[in-house]
Amino acid sequence: MTKPLVSIILLNWNGYDDTLEALESLYQINYPNYNVIVVDNHSTNESIEKITEYAKGNIRIETEFTKYQNNKPIQLTHIMEDNLNKQVDNTSTIEKKKLLLIENYENYGFARGNNIAIDYTLKHDNPEYVLLLNNDTIVDANFLDNMVDVALNDDKIGIIGPKFYYYDYEGVHDKIWCIGSVVDLDEYPGHHSIMDEENYDISGNVVECDWVSGAGLLIKSSLIPENYLDTSFFFGCEDVDLAVTVKNKGYKVVTVMNSIVWHKVGMSRHKHSTFHTEYNHIKTNLQFIKKHKKHYYLHLPIYGYQIFKLYMKAIVNRFS
Repeated sequence: MTKPLVSIILLNWNGYDDTLEALESLYQINYPNYNVIVVDNHSTNESIEKITEYAKGNIRIETEFTKYQNNKPIQLTHIMEDNLNKQVDNTSTIEKKKLLLIENYENYGFARGNNIAIDYTLKHDNPEYVLLLNNDTIVDANFLDNMVDVALNDDKIGIIGPKFYYYDYEGVHDKIWCIGSVVDLDEYPGHHSIMDEENYDISGNVVECDWVSGAGLLIKSSLIPENYLDTSFFFGCEDVDLAVTVKNKGYKVVTVMNSIVWHKVGMSRHKHSTFHTEYNHIKTNLQFIKKHKKHYYLHLPIYGYQIFKLYMKAIVNRFS
């Protein structure tokens, strides 16, 4: 049986070190039918040059997670964002690895940056699935096989996520970071980890939830909204919003526990100041709740109180 085509999209902004490690792990997966698209969101460092040199085989990537494979050179196609009417053969196989590099003229944020690649691949590649993958992740060789196998076994599954481990949690590499989350529009920030639920059950291989992290989100192409990810979210909640939209159509969102991805949690956000980050968290979470919660403004004072309690608790814990 031929495996369905999966287009894998990574967004890069000044993070070529992480991106190259992610690519090295991706080009060692066992899945036989996939595209890799890196979208560079107008990096101001040497990201384009480093990715190009990596594809040529001039940069050797070897870490605790990734052992260098002699599968270079990788066939690289480099396209500017205003030349995406060009169709290229970008499907990697076990024998030949390929990479499409799309270079943007501006930093468009997570949603629009990914949308540029989504639009391209849906028009030119016609994949059955699209995988959004953070550039600061490392993937297990069987992660994609295991997710796709679960998806093919149930037509009502629309979005699939892996089990995320922390890349490094005080020297430990098997500490769970995320296995899916629950949406609760009555409680700020509108969503929380399924591990915060009482009596949550992760004994099976497939865990049903409300949303999975956009750090590794596999979606049926047919369920991608007409306008793709909501670009009114510049950084954050795009994945939650997408999952809610898919669930409202009657499809399931699940985590596949034997699909493993390691995540360098928060690397993109750490490029901003703490104040800037926290301000954006509040603004974006309230924006998400407003979009999906009826009578949002009636509940706004409650959210304000919940935010105050949340940050007061964090301050007390910090100085206690």
